Amino acid sequence: MKIQGKMFIWLAVFILAMAIVYGVWSKEPAGTTALFLSFGLSIMIGFYLGFTARRVDTGAQDNKEADVADDAGEVGFFSPHSWQPLSLAIGGALAFLAIAVGWWLLYFSFPLLLIGLWGWVFEYYRGENRTQ
Repeated sequence: MKIQGKMFIWLAVFILAMAIVYGVWSKEPAGTTALFLSFGLSIMIGFYLGFTARRVDTGAQDNKEADVADDAGEVGFFSPHSWQPLSLAIGGALAFLAIAVGWWLLYFSFPLLLIGLWGWVFEYYRGENRTQ
């Protein structure tokens, strides 16, 4: 994670330089604001990765003499069958469509978003704080 943290910090420095140049040259507030927000996001991600790299063991990606096989193994748990992202995608699409068509469409998108979010968060909970 140390390498990725440094990459995001360098990306943030580059984005900051481009934001200043773009802001001075174009005097356009929307693009300048977007670039400064991108700078902030890159700094946050870089700081998080650097902070986390100090707290966890060194991974294979931080070892210059590591083989590809050193990073093999289980990555994590991923749900093999979940309908919740479909509900969130349809609800999100309707919410963004409401901006163009009419705000009344939000009445149909919010229930889908809430059902999808609730279902995804509590998908593997059964009983009292027990996972399946």
